[in-house]
Amino acid sequence: MSKVSDDLKEQNEEIKKKVKAAGPLKLVILAILLVGTVCSFVFYDYIYGDKYAFGPHEGWSSFVNDFIGIIPKIITCIQIVTIVLVIVTVILCIIRKCFGKTQRSITVSSLICNLIRWLTAIILVIAVLAVWGVDTTALITGAGVITLVIGLGMQSLIADVVAGLFIVFENEFNVGDWITVGDFRGQVVSIGIRTTKLEALGNIKILNNNSIQGVLNHTIKPSVAKTLIDIEYGADLPKIEKVIREHLKDLKVPGAIGEISYDGVATLGASGVTLQFTVGCYEGDIFAVERAMNREVKVMFDKNGIDIPFPQIVVHKESK
Repeated sequence: MSKVSDDLKEQNEEIKKKVKAAGPLKLVILAILLVGTVCSFVFYDYIYGDKYAFGPHEGWSSFVNDFIGIIPKIITCIQIVTIVLVIVTVILCIIRKCFGKTQRSITVSSLICNLIRWLTAIILVIAVLAVWGVDTTALITGAGVITLVIGLGMQSLIADVVAGLFIVFENEFNVGDWITVGDFRGQVVSIGIRTTKLEALGNIKILNNNSIQGVLNHTIKPSVAKTLIDIEYGADLPKIEKVIREHLKDLKVPGAIGEISYDGVATLGASGVTLQFTVGCYEGDIFAVERAMNREVKVMFDKNGIDIPFPQIVVHKESK
């Protein structure tokens, strides 16, 4: 489970680096917009009031007068955009601060921030169009009808969005978890409104949220790495088990949680008696731990003269 925390810390550090890289430019742009907005309120009378300075001027061309006449609308749009961006930036910062640094917190805060950004974009578009004289009531009504028509033809998209919300709020899995969906096993790298992305061996699998069914979550509890190794049928099993108990505690497997456990006889195979060894580990390390445990057990057997049988075929010939 500590591996999950380490992965989340690395992801947070990468996000912080990207934010720091883009942060100064965003702050400069926002600062310029804020200065412009403050100035527009300071010189309100010259822009909108009694000292209106953007009216038509005699001797100037109609193009210049028309351009000057739309400057107040441009300033109003800048005011709206600036105020909304400042409010949204503060809200997003509060959300990130209020949520912790656990897997679930990161997943929920990311989803909420994405929803806020989409809503902000829609509000800004409607507000700017209203400034330019567009009938937003008719626009919203028309958008509602269009949304209904599109919704009937995009039921799968709506199902993906609803399924994504249930995944997050029911805490089925979070960013950083190792899960198996169908025949694909990977680590969750993102949970979006419409899709979920899994990564395994450098490959990214993108799944529609509505198609994610029968999820096997490997991260809720530590996983178990297993080693199966054969001994000869003619070997002295009690003696071998005594050797295993004496030396097993000395085996060190990188990535293992706790000590290796000898579980006894797993099967009676065609060529030998199969013994089973297990150890707890983080799901992301399970294959590496299994390989390391195979090696350590084999070395232990070699040092104590325990032979591993070769495949054997017994042929019976009927006597005449």
